[in-house]
Amino acid sequence: MKFSLSLPQLNNGRSDPPAHVPMVYVTETVTWEYKQITVEIADDEAISEEVLNELGREGWELTAVCPLKLVAHFYFKRLKQ
Repeated sequence: MKFSLSLPQLNNGRSDPPAHVPMVYVTETVTWEYKQITVEIADDEAISEEVLNELGREGWELTAVCPLKLVAHFYFKRLKQ
């Protein structure tokens, strides 16, 4: 994560720079973990709302669904714990 402000934001839109502009740099390393759930499309199954809510309580976020001929892959991510 980086944090920065431009001079117009710091100086209320005026073009002349302030006398001293402090520079702040924040570096944060984010590590993700991933989960894949595969559902057979032929069975007309879907991931139930209960299962999705439980995954959400565990911190998982659905990021992609990739349907293929016979199956669909559901991909989730969360911050590594």
